[in-house]
Amino acid sequence: MFLVVDVGNTNIVLGVYRGRELLHHFRIGTNRQSTVDEYGVLIYNLFQMSKIDVEEIEGVIISSVVPPLMHVLEELCEKYLHHKPLIVGPGIKTGLNLRYENPREVGADRIVNAVAAIEQYGGPLVVVDFGTATTFDCVDAQGNYLGGAIVPGIGISTEALYQRASKLPRIELEKPKKVIGRNTVHAMQAGIIFGYAGQVDGIVGRIRREMNAELKVVATGGLAELIASEASSIQEVNPWLTLEGLRLIYERNQ
Repeated sequence: MFLVVDVGNTNIVLGVYRGRELLHHFRIGTNRQSTVDEYGVLIYNLFQMSKIDVEEIEGVIISSVVPPLMHVLEELCEKYLHHKPLIVGPGIKTGLNLRYENPREVGADRIVNAVAAIEQYGGPLVVVDFGTATTFDCVDAQGNYLGGAIVPGIGISTEALYQRASKLPRIELEKPKKVIGRNTVHAMQAGIIFGYAGQVDGIVGRIRREMNAELKVVATGGLAELIASEASSIQEVNPWLTLEGLRLIYERNQ
């Protein structure tokens, strides 16, 4: 078995694989103040509840967009899992051809998503990842990573609306029945959910015209299901795309 770890600004997602099979997955909050031992206890308890023997973990791979946590996570792996982790970054084999002006600027999560999407669907395609930021990553028919677009995530936008508009409440993100809200909560939900769906369709439409290709559009991330139900351009939702990409990169580096 091996452990894959996707570190985002809001959540850390962990997956335990045996070969190509995802046996267990966990989602915990990203806390930049947590120590090695605090994360160690948390992961140990998750493993205990899922009856995972730490001694069976043969390796670890980490993708992170939170640099301050990398030292903590590397030390965690060595202290509690007894392995030096693979880190997705310069020098690691991904099999991905980056057509970016400065490849070092591409977020590890975007690389991992593209690797998994090419393997599962082939190109040309667009991966829409609904995380702290919403990213659009484009791959051409030859499997080259071209770049994409980055917009503020749904959570960030919702929180900004609450913080900057004095009379607007903090709301739960769920789809309203109608776009014309008859109260403030429903009006905000309509604006956020349908507005983001429109944004996705608009950006994907521009990408299609720019690439001049019929694209497969795959969504992933915590809010992918919610937005995909309203965005006509999204053809498939794959909640474990990032974990699958980490699995592939781990195998390519053995």
